[in-house]
Amino acid sequence: MSVLWNPDCAAREGLAMQGDTIAAIFWNGVARRGSQVWLREKKLGLWRAWSWTQVGDAVREIAGGLMALGFEPGHTASILSNTILEWVLADLAVLSCAGVASGIYPTDAAAQVHYLTEDSHSSFLFVEDDEQLDKALAVRGQLPGLKKIIVFDMEGLHQLDDAGVMSLAALRELGRQWNTQHPQALPQRVAAVKPEDLAILVYTSGTTGKPKGAMHTHSALVATVRGLNTVIARSEADEAMAFLPLCHIAERMGGEYLSLYSGCKLNFVENPDTVPENVREIAPTVFVAVPRVWEKFYSGVTIALKESTRLQQAAYAWAIGVGRRIADKVLAGETIPATLKARFHLARWLVLNNVRKMIGIHRARYLVTGAAPISPDLIKWYLSLGVPMLEVWGMTETCGVSTAVLPTHIKPGSIGPAAHYNQVRIAPATGQIQVKGPNVFAGYLNQPEKTAESFTEDGWLRTGDVGSVDAEGFYRITDRMKDIIITAGGKNITPSEIENELKFSPYVTDAVVIGDRRAYLTVIIMIDQENVEKYAQDHDVPFSNYASLTRAAEVQALIQGVIDEVNGKFARVEQIKKFFLLDTQLTAEDEELTPTMKLKRKLVEKKYAAQIDAMYAGGTGKP
Repeated sequence: MSVLWNPDCAAREGLAMQGDTIAAIFWNGVARRGSQVWLREKKLGLWRAWSWTQVGDAVREIAGGLMALGFEPGHTASILSNTILEWVLADLAVLSCAGVASGIYPTDAAAQVHYLTEDSHSSFLFVEDDEQLDKALAVRGQLPGLKKIIVFDMEGLHQLDDAGVMSLAALRELGRQWNTQHPQALPQRVAAVKPEDLAILVYTSGTTGKPKGAMHTHSALVATVRGLNTVIARSEADEAMAFLPLCHIAERMGGEYLSLYSGCKLNFVENPDTVPENVREIAPTVFVAVPRVWEKFYSGVTIALKESTRLQQAAYAWAIGVGRRIADKVLAGETIPATLKARFHLARWLVLNNVRKMIGIHRARYLVTGAAPISPDLIKWYLSLGVPMLEVWGMTETCGVSTAVLPTHIKPGSIGPAAHYNQVRIAPATGQIQVKGPNVFAGYLNQPEKTAESFTEDGWLRTGDVGSVDAEGFYRITDRMKDIIITAGGKNITPSEIENELKFSPYVTDAVVIGDRRAYLTVIIMIDQENVEKYAQDHDVPFSNYASLTRAAEVQALIQGVIDEVNGKFARVEQIKKFFLLDTQLTAEDEELTPTMKLKRKLVEKKYAAQIDAMYAGGTGKP
């Protein structure tokens, strides 16, 4: 493999790693970092480290296997898997072959696998295990362009005899043989990749209509990752954690590619259920997650505190009070008195460090939140623990982050100023946030009409988010254009602000505020099963299943109390008058949730129309 890395040039340009394509950056990293650990995974209870050299060897073999099977430049391969180390190996192998990598959510049904594989023109499909293979086999007959299915984990499939299916191990063996016979094939492929070439497809969550394949070129990925490393900087001394879906832009950019570029170690959790345990084991120094994760950690601390002794509760109340005073000073840009600093050090030593260790953020330099709105109170709480939380904003079409709060100037409720590598503006007529820059996507695959609709006449991306900007250049999201509620009385209401306040409760996982063209506001709530079950058990509330739990009078009263507290923060016209608890425990497999675990507002409103209408029966608005 030829070495493209030039340390003098990189230092002169201020780069963490040289290269104009993701493939070139990766192979430069292998050449430069060699025996250093890059990836870590936990299997059979033990953490296994992969050096850059070991990752390079695996990628080289997978790429060789793909070429041996006829994978040509410009061809597409899809990856249907949870966030595991093999996902990254397959992704980098496809890009090294000058191909296009497309991710499929592991929660997608067979019909969705068919649509995404067909729409992306994928000739190869990587699947995680027998569960994902079953989906692929169910629709393979409808995919004439699919040449081969490659399985990462063959447990339970050793007796499989299918010429169209092979294991990752067999592909790597084929690749070793191919590379021996064609030693220059892969270096030539890597060198031939151009910055303007299509690199990845990231399909939108599909909150309305079928998912659209956002096309990102190597130049867009490289420009974004270089910019990100100046906004939420990492280094080879840092450790991050991979657990969000890699087919989503957040983990792909903020996890895989940013770690690839910076040299930050990337740790893979065992599975989504072990995230809390794995966080404590890894203790990442930089931690990127979505609001639901931060809300869950806060809920865990809140519930644990209720079970603690009165002395422990008093100690926490004092310590977090000191932390809040520090946070207030930091947010106001004021100097912190020496006496307050001393009290904060004592508060951390006695209490707050233990809270941070309970979560697993005791080594974190900063936390990053994005992908959905978050309560400003939650940002203040983490800052009170002594860990800055930086809110970022962007979307699939902007290759991730377009605005970001910096540690030196935090404004809860703001998404920060525009990242320096792109421009952001507010459209005067509509208040819509619009973006322009090298990070913006190249359009939607096979959908030129949708692509054209996404841009203004002067080339700015219409994001669909409504916002404002203050005198310091800090942007604020008020809502999605299509989600703003206009009540029957003509009042414009931003539902996300109310929903964020509700989700700050440990008993509420998600909420959808209803009220467009209605006389008053109501809300559909998805409870936090674990915390509400604990509440029911502690208060001797009988229930037999999830549905009966949501119908229990005591649980209804619990949620009413949460709503009453939130109502106190809003004007009368913005207050919730009635609510309905979803009586079905939803997972990412359910149509009401996106793969990133957000309730689909329009679908929820349609599916639960009868329950919504019932909340408006009589029209009084009194609970």
